[in-house]
Amino acid sequence: MNVAKGKAIDVHSEADDAARRARVLVEPEALARELGATDLVVLDAQVELPSPRFDGDYRVASGRDGWLAQRVPGARHADLTAALSAPHATLSFMRPAPAVLAQALGELGVSNTSRVVIYDRADGFWAARLWWMLRWIGIEARVLDGGWRAWREADLPIESGPAQAVARGLIDVRERDGMWADRADVEAIVAGELRSTLVCALSAGVFAGEAASRYARRGHIPGSSNVPARGLFDASGRYAAVSVLREALGALDREQPVCVYCGGGISAAVDALALTLTGRGDVSIYDASWQEWAADLALPVVVGRG
Repeated sequence: MNVAKGKAIDVHSEADDAARRARVLVEPEALARELGATDLVVLDAQVELPSPRFDGDYRVASGRDGWLAQRVPGARHADLTAALSAPHATLSFMRPAPAVLAQALGELGVSNTSRVVIYDRADGFWAARLWWMLRWIGIEARVLDGGWRAWREADLPIESGPAQAVARGLIDVRERDGMWADRADVEAIVAGELRSTLVCALSAGVFAGEAASRYARRGHIPGSSNVPARGLFDASGRYAAVSVLREALGALDREQPVCVYCGGGISAAVDALALTLTGRGDVSIYDASWQEWAADLALPVVVGRG
């Protein structure tokens, strides 16, 4: 089993919260001051995935065209629809093997000594997903807090057109255990054979089965709590203050690990990042998520908010 087994870190000092936030997030003005540094790699992780209009409506496209049109100066396009996801017959955005991920990131100029900053041009979900994958192989990246929206609102420089070639980076993979869960893990959690708190990061409407979904069935995995990813941002699109995040996530049992899922392991990364900001070190993501679970009619689902 690959689900996280570490203990939560119960640290609540403002200084520790601020230091942890600074390690994970960067403000637009601070990033602007770093542009041009030889060890800085900025990655645009945008993917186009419109909200479903009806059940089963799944439309996805690379964010490359938007990156070509406008981006943070020097940003490289990190394509989560291709090189940074593993091909699969039925599941989208599955994580690649560590060595494959390291090779794809190396093509973007990332190395173990790089200072990596990730953003997207939507709601920060794709940036969180890529941040989680880099963390998995030992690269401690930062996410641009507020993403492209915050960059533009700060009236900071932009770049467009084809990018210059970059030197290939070399990554010595240092895989971190316990960051991913699979179907067997989640089945064990549901059966009470594995201690972990299941959290669904999808919206309340999708969780309850009241809203259209991209997936085979509506509802959620039995025993799940619902902490919608969008509720973890403030009005500006930045992650809420750590004290607010801790309150939003406070109902989760701190005596056992947390396993987060969503539709395909993307929104779940926002919850995982927020939990990290609060000091939790015992978090895993069910990578195949609801996309896999809902497709197997033998697996139980729950409809409703209870």
